[in-house]
Amino acid sequence: MVYLRFQKQNPTFSVTRIPLLTAALFSIFCSAATNERPPGSKHSKPNIVLILADDLGISDLGAYAERWTGTSPEKQFYETPAIDALIHNGTAFSQAYACPLCSPTRSSILTGKYAARIGFQTATGGRAQSWYNQNKTPPKGYLSQDAVFWLDNIPTEQAVWNGTTLLALPTESNGPAERDVTTIAELLNANGYRSAFVGKWHVGGHGSQGSTPKDNGFEEIAWCDAGGSLYFNWEKSWNRKKLIYPTMPQEELFIGKSEPVEPSVYLTDYLTDESVELMEAHFARESPEPLFLYLCHFAMHAPLQAKQEDIHYFEEKDTLGWNGHRHSSYAAMLRSLDQSIAKIVSTLKKAGQLDNTWIIFMSDNGGVTWPLNQRTKDPTSIATSNAPFLGGKAMVFEGGIRVPLFIYHASKSKHGWIDRPVDCNDILPTIADLAGVSLKNSDLDGQSLGEFLSDETESFPYSRERFFWHYPFNVKVHHPLDHLPLTPHSAIRAGDYKLIYDWSGRLWLFDLENDPSEKNNLVEVEPELTQQLFRELNEWLSENVADRYLPTLNPDYDPEKDTRDYPFVDLRNEYLGSSFAIQPRPNYFNTIEYP
Repeated sequence: MVYLRFQKQNPTFSVTRIPLLTAALFSIFCSAATNERPPGSKHSKPNIVLILADDLGISDLGAYAERWTGTSPEKQFYETPAIDALIHNGTAFSQAYACPLCSPTRSSILTGKYAARIGFQTATGGRAQSWYNQNKTPPKGYLSQDAVFWLDNIPTEQAVWNGTTLLALPTESNGPAERDVTTIAELLNANGYRSAFVGKWHVGGHGSQGSTPKDNGFEEIAWCDAGGSLYFNWEKSWNRKKLIYPTMPQEELFIGKSEPVEPSVYLTDYLTDESVELMEAHFARESPEPLFLYLCHFAMHAPLQAKQEDIHYFEEKDTLGWNGHRHSSYAAMLRSLDQSIAKIVSTLKKAGQLDNTWIIFMSDNGGVTWPLNQRTKDPTSIATSNAPFLGGKAMVFEGGIRVPLFIYHASKSKHGWIDRPVDCNDILPTIADLAGVSLKNSDLDGQSLGEFLSDETESFPYSRERFFWHYPFNVKVHHPLDHLPLTPHSAIRAGDYKLIYDWSGRLWLFDLENDPSEKNNLVEVEPELTQQLFRELNEWLSENVADRYLPTLNPDYDPEKDTRDYPFVDLRNEYLGSSFAIQPRPNYFNTIEYP
């Protein structure tokens, strides 16, 4: 099998020379990590710091953009020197995948399982209705935290309706015991770790009781169960207790936690400072247990709010517009995120723990490539560009699911790029591997990436060759090819080939080795491969994804009113037979009033 390489290099590892500025910066906060020691002693197991960025695009980081374009970071618009330093001195993955939206990715990271298999199909807003928050008994086969219905207001005709989605990670506190999933925190806690959570949660049913980070094994430092947050004057919304729906069967809302702060405190800085304070206090203990810190930044999620002095700096840069990167507030937010990483590394160094810590960094989905101001379609409000990759957040094209992922250790990680596909399901088994935790007899979808990271890790060889995505929703975000609202999509990657299935009746087949930008549809050129992958994808969906999470037929669909330039065809029925045919929507969706 051949894997994508934008530059001809060794098929597994390649070492890129570090730019002088990046190397100099790296030496400032990473060198001589063992020279400073806290009062506490080291432990045999490593600390693990997992940092998840939100809506950070594959080309937003200088080192990644340089790999795709050949343009050095100093000639780009965005600036990420601290992150670039870790990339160049760690192991970076050029073909790492997430889900199209954040909550599914977060559920996969926490559990090591495909989000679609768990039930997380999308990210929902705070007013999403579930059987739980409406205090209704769910139909047979449904969970209380399943969304009753989830939809965008789309004026165009829709041949298929949305599937539903889960709003909260199943725990012993919020559902049947057999549905409870073991999280990475629970796994590490049972093996001597202290697990702490900081930042964006968004897998807790929007403040549902029994669904907080604590219910999933974490010590709660500062967090909020929301898709996005203000970056200034945000504290009150994190600590609110009033129920979103008075029907919720609980006395108060469990939406988040933070210390009282001034309105001018910038959110990215606050989350960083809370993480730093935790680490400093932890490592100052006499004999601290190993620490697992999961830091989930809200950056780079909308609203695009940044420090004014940083915005002014980028407004004056002569590289504004490079690679479609032209939003000064976005660039300023990214600068704060980069400074956060620098501060985390500096804290570990000062504590004498940098050479005993694995740092893992990833984004939860691709960058946002549509106008954030949907009402006016203002092109100047587009957050970023994932070029040279197609599409962005909410899409199963490469720009929506291919994300930055790197793993760094001051003394153990190999330096270079891994040019083979991996995904977010691999994070849990990788962390378990690094922590020396056995995963025998587990039903995980991911595998450890340990063999790529260090000669000292004892992991089984990485053997995954199939990757799946499922996004069963019509959304007002426009398709990158026909510029109409997105329809439900699923996808499979097998080796170098990726098949995308549009449930309204289209297929795309791309050879990612030779066409990473997904410009050439090979469906007619490779009909046998197309049908083979289509069958494999849909068999996987049928075996792993509950029917309620699949799209359904719209009984009121009128093809005469459809503005699309292609007819609706049930390809599952046509190619795989009636047992795979798209089913009608259950009538109980009409039992609840919708806002």
